[in-house]
Amino acid sequence: MPEIGVTGALGAPVAIVGAGLAGCLLATLLARRGTEVTVYERRDDPRVAVPERGRSINLAISARGLQALDQVGLREPSLSRALPMHGRMVHGRDGQQSFRPYSADGTQAINSISRTELNAALLDISERTSGVCFRFGHRLRELDMATGQMTFETAAGQRTERAGIVLACDGAYSAARRSVTFRQGFTFWQDYLEHGYKELTMPARDGQFALDPDALHIWPRGSSMMIALPNLDRSFTCTLFWTGEEFAALRGAEQVREHFLRDYPDAAGLIPDLAGDYLNNPVGSLATIRCWPWAHHGAGCALALVGDAAHAIVPFYGQGANCAFEDCIEIDRCLAETGGSWSAALAAYEQRRKANCDAIADMALDNFVEMRDRVNSPVFRAKTAARHALERRLPGRYVSQYELVSFTTMPYAQIPGRMRRQDRATALAVAGLAGAAAALAGVAAAAAAGAARRTRR
Repeated sequence: MPEIGVTGALGAPVAIVGAGLAGCLLATLLARRGTEVTVYERRDDPRVAVPERGRSINLAISARGLQALDQVGLREPSLSRALPMHGRMVHGRDGQQSFRPYSADGTQAINSISRTELNAALLDISERTSGVCFRFGHRLRELDMATGQMTFETAAGQRTERAGIVLACDGAYSAARRSVTFRQGFTFWQDYLEHGYKELTMPARDGQFALDPDALHIWPRGSSMMIALPNLDRSFTCTLFWTGEEFAALRGAEQVREHFLRDYPDAAGLIPDLAGDYLNNPVGSLATIRCWPWAHHGAGCALALVGDAAHAIVPFYGQGANCAFEDCIEIDRCLAETGGSWSAALAAYEQRRKANCDAIADMALDNFVEMRDRVNSPVFRAKTAARHALERRLPGRYVSQYELVSFTTMPYAQIPGRMRRQDRATALAVAGLAGAAAALAGVAAAAAAGAARRTRR
């Protein structure tokens, strides 16, 4: 396929829509390859804007995200501003707590980091990279694939720009994606959970963390749950994942306090503005989005969907940002492999990433059920303990799904198959051991019987 309205060189005019985590990382990677990039963001500069109340959702950065940040020199600076969480702390209705390590040896950790801080760090490094230009306060209204013209709404009025390559990093509700939504051959699927989310703040107590900061705290309650992640200021960001009916049921401060005293007794007294946070903070939605293809070509430009614009997932595996960062690294790798041909690079990018992103979307949905319900099951706990025991006995040969997702960079799509092979091998080994034990028991019994006969003679 010819390069659409561009020269095919890395100097082609490139626009990135969205200055979030993926947009900033991708801008930096492309500029280091010699591409001039303009990044358009609908918000004002988030480094100076007042954060929106109740919309933080801390990030859990793990191996995949750290590998990507390493490419732009932000791995160690990011870790220095992160708090490691080595496991889950499960809170029962009776206030009892139980710590469950993420890895068999207890050494592996995911990292709680402020989305706002990480976005600011990525913005800073992008701005310092020659060839990157940011335009804040530019809300994309229309992208004309036939001409490459983008129409933006700004404080000063409407503005138009052109680009040969448009990279949509503008999230699950991507404005850039609308330009191809009704194109023939484009498939789009979105599934909203019946659950939404609402954030609460648990401040420091006497200058210290109110809970253990080395854990991701979970209050599983069957159909719903609350989680809490630590922050550097020694507070915790708590997030409720409830159904719409559950949110609607609590209408006043007294109802809120009574509900939390009953269902979250050990947390209720640690959130001073519990009723205020609950009644005033918004309820966010949770959706899984799948679409295909991700790369589109028109007479005037090419468009590629990146991150949540291509594959939004629910946050229950902590892999949303990690997965989007992998997209950025893959685009950069494909450009290197194809000598800068955008058509070839984008075709390779979508083929390599689609199955992986579908796989982590499925695993994230399943992990929600695990976190809110199965984690309290004695059977689940026994299975987890058995798997950790196998990991210790068979290091490198048996690895849990959680560790493969969070602590390795194995392609997501390969993980389910790896787990099936491991489980089959384990089952065969257990069956073999049981058979050997039965055979040995039979031999021992026969020997004992023979000895008894000889004694009688």
